[in-house]
Amino acid sequence: MIRKAALLAVLSATLLAPVMATTPGAAATNTTRQTLSVTITSITPDVPDAPTDVIKFTGTIRNDTGAPLSALRVRLRYRSQAFADRASMAAYQADQNPVTLPPSVSFTSAMEIPALAAGGEERWEFTATPVQLGYRSFGVYPVAVDVAQNNVPITVAQRTYLTYAPPTVPKPPRNKLAIALPVIDQPHRATDVDAKSGVPVFVDDKLSQSITGKGRLADLARIAQSAPKAVTWFFDPALLDDLATMGNKHKIKTKDGTQDRQPDPAAAQWLTTMRTSLAASPVIAVPYADPDVAALAHQGLDTQTDRAIELGGQLTRSLLNSNAKATVNWPAAGVLDADALDLLSVSKEKVGTVLLNSTNLPPQPPVAFTPDAASTLDSVNGPVTALVADAELSRLFEPETTTSLLLSTQRFIAETAMISAEPGQIAPRSLVIAPSRRWDPNPTLVNALIKTAGRLPWLSLTSLESIKPSKASVPRAGLTYTEQDRKAELTGKYLEPVKSVASKAQLTALITAEKTQSSFDAAVLRLTSSAWRNNTRVGRAVTKAVDSAVDDRTDEIQITGAGPDRPRTLAGSNGVVPISVKNSRSTPIALYIDVKSNNPELLKVTFEQTEPLPIGGKQSGTVQVPMNATENSGDATVTVQLKTADGQPYGKPQRLTIRTTGYTGIALVIVGAALTVMLAAVVTRILRRRSERKVARAAKNRENETV
Repeated sequence: MIRKAALLAVLSATLLAPVMATTPGAAATNTTRQTLSVTITSITPDVPDAPTDVIKFTGTIRNDTGAPLSALRVRLRYRSQAFADRASMAAYQADQNPVTLPPSVSFTSAMEIPALAAGGEERWEFTATPVQLGYRSFGVYPVAVDVAQNNVPITVAQRTYLTYAPPTVPKPPRNKLAIALPVIDQPHRATDVDAKSGVPVFVDDKLSQSITGKGRLADLARIAQSAPKAVTWFFDPALLDDLATMGNKHKIKTKDGTQDRQPDPAAAQWLTTMRTSLAASPVIAVPYADPDVAALAHQGLDTQTDRAIELGGQLTRSLLNSNAKATVNWPAAGVLDADALDLLSVSKEKVGTVLLNSTNLPPQPPVAFTPDAASTLDSVNGPVTALVADAELSRLFEPETTTSLLLSTQRFIAETAMISAEPGQIAPRSLVIAPSRRWDPNPTLVNALIKTAGRLPWLSLTSLESIKPSKASVPRAGLTYTEQDRKAELTGKYLEPVKSVASKAQLTALITAEKTQSSFDAAVLRLTSSAWRNNTRVGRAVTKAVDSAVDDRTDEIQITGAGPDRPRTLAGSNGVVPISVKNSRSTPIALYIDVKSNNPELLKVTFEQTEPLPIGGKQSGTVQVPMNATENSGDATVTVQLKTADGQPYGKPQRLTIRTTGYTGIALVIVGAALTVMLAAVVTRILRRRSERKVARAAKNRENETV
């Protein structure tokens, strides 16, 4: 009879398998219309610690087969042997073959359901004790719940774990657990403000949706309100910057232009919530706009990383938490190579810790246990601490498929308990949880897992900064950066125009008299964001917008009177030609003017500027450029290039036309003759006036004699 029941069980599972292997749409339809499903909703206590503890299992059974069912029995399946390691736990959960279910079926931990109508749902519950399940020692045990009809299972069982934790001697080590939660988005502006209106312009309206209702950032704020102070938070300062900007009047780019927006109270409220909730929590500032550091290191944009770290720390301390640090880096995808590590280590803030994925720094040789999270890497600027996140624990914080809160909690308890019970562990180890950097969390799940971590006797919640390399650290292979990792970076093709924009933007600052930071620093850093890895089309559009704005700013300083239709005349064989520069900015500038003759056979330029020419805001400045013309008269051209105080070309060179007129021998004769004629005319006029005065005196004398 037992053999027949077993055979029927296998046949039932085989018949159910095609339903699970159909296309997603068909599978969803079949699941809705043709299955009987069982769900576990609670297990209390979730960690029994005594042989006689009464463990209560509850759940529901739902009939979606389309027909009424009868004589159903919800059963607990179990195994008295604990899992040997984490790998066997993962295999148990991944394998849905009925053959791998716990073999023992409890006759007491079960519930009869006489009838279940089509579309009906019934609640079930039963109890068990560790002694009934054959548990004798600390460990993680497999359990499952299925439904049978006439002792033949007719559902896909729901699998989970049960951790039994009786007092042990010695007590299991209490491992340190650090949880890192990211609040990282993508840039939503090109430049800081529109040059014409002076009002910030957003390239999309995604932020207003994300910070309200069930938006991603709204969910992160809910987690922050409940999270304990030991949780470490990673913030993108560009996100804080954008939200602070939304608190004022701004514009949103649309298909037809821009749309005016009033200050958004939701943005201000989100910032206030985060500021209040995390006032006593460790906060880490990622580099501004979360740049793709590896790509910048490989494509010759080294200076951008240092500026991003500096600006990121300043803004995060100003807008969120005055104690925020920028000395810990969480690279894109959690992976970096030696070039990126060196670039981070030599920054002004000196990044001393990096948070990495387990694939980026694997143990060498491989180990059969969970390695300590902390390790040490060598950089050009000294040792850097590497913290490696546990992949499985991190995945539990953002499950890839829909799962229940109960199943995730039981798995989390089981994973951490198994780590504490791994053979050979004497000293506590360090563990790190780090979900993906742009995750979309479930606040209920995340808060529940964090709360669970805080009450488990084999875990001690701590900040990320407190985890340091120790005797428990294991040797690691060094940074493993694959070809696939390299291909995921922002490409050279994408970054080439970014490099050009960055260079031009820097010149707009170097030309100023006080040499301030470029007002385009933040805009350029947004172009380097790792967010554009999967969205280069938007990244290129933003790059074009910033490039146009930089060109407009550059053109505010121009040489006046440039153009082929506006020649300048050099009167004589040598002389000076004035060249003026107009500063349309409101701030003073200082520059050099480099002038070179394009026709040295006609015109020679002997101009050396020893000091930069200062020009006030909204004013013009002029230099007198000495030039020498040869005997051959005609038009010549000179190229005028503005330069910054450190000699870098500013703007495009301008070509000016100089009209020269050399003096020849004939010209001198003509000039001499002209002077002779002028002199003769003057002498004749003088003699005529003398003659007229003489005649007048003679007439007057005759008149006197007559009288």
